[in-house]
Amino acid sequence: MDELKRRLIDEWQGGFPLVERPFDAVAERLDADEDAVLQALRELLADGTLTRFGPLYQIERLGGAFSLAAVRAPEPEFERITVLVNAFPEVAHNYRRDHAFNMWFVLATETPAAMAATVERIAAATGLPVFNFPKQREYFIEARFAVGARSVSRAEPAVEPPSKTPLSPERLAQLRPLILATQAGLPLIPQPYHALAEPLASDVETVMAGLRELLEAGAIRRIGAVPNHYRIGYAANGMTVWDVADEAVDELGERIGALEFVTHCYRRPRHLPDWPYNLFAMAHGASRDEVSKKAHQIAGLLGDACRARAILYSTRILKKTGLRLRG
Repeated sequence: MDELKRRLIDEWQGGFPLVERPFDAVAERLDADEDAVLQALRELLADGTLTRFGPLYQIERLGGAFSLAAVRAPEPEFERITVLVNAFPEVAHNYRRDHAFNMWFVLATETPAAMAATVERIAAATGLPVFNFPKQREYFIEARFAVGARSVSRAEPAVEPPSKTPLSPERLAQLRPLILATQAGLPLIPQPYHALAEPLASDVETVMAGLRELLEAGAIRRIGAVPNHYRIGYAANGMTVWDVADEAVDELGERIGALEFVTHCYRRPRHLPDWPYNLFAMAHGASRDEVSKKAHQIAGLLGDACRARAILYSTRILKKTGLRLRG
């Protein structure tokens, strides 16, 4: 990977400019030219190093819901079940993990009430029990991945400060066409906001103001590059899960979420007797041995409050499209 591509990934996972020629502003910061930046981004998307470039939407700030779900897919039926699960537009990500619960997918629905119905529909389509793990408490989410697995840098906590007032349902309805137009990414052309304005029967100033409003309200987490962490050196992806005493889980979850290497940390419900774990913490590394060492550090912090643990390594990306609202 050349230096320009590396810096685009390392430095532009957020903070993308809301100006008329944003790629020119990026190029100036990188001592490059606009055409070179655009070509580099096109190539990074084409070869799968980036999964997309543009806004990352926070569905809960748009009035919807996120959840994590899992099934135990019989091996002879795994590929068939993958096709069935991935066909649901509410499935934003889907991973195979090396555990009896071998398929894990993130669900995004436009309303909280739609989540239970979606889980039931997937269960009906697959003929399998779907174990739903909605977040009960969020300790940390969001990280920036540096090329070459040198480090994972912390971004701002996902829990927005009180100053970020949620947008009203009426205002979200007005902004919905802009959200739909940008949820898959930004056009990789010199004036992307102009290109968005025309089909929206709007103007560039209104488009940029709308994106800025969504950012300030926390409906957009960030705008920039979304790397495929496997392609930039993070070969091991471990979902560490822990059975932590209920009276201690929140205090300890905050401590685990503060660890530099933890990219996501939540409290989620148990499903006894099948699933005893209530604390989930994601860790990434160049190898499973590296992730195992990080899990050992988590175990040291949890101490006697932890009664059982496991690491579910991801072995295959089955789907990764991100949030998709329907028009």
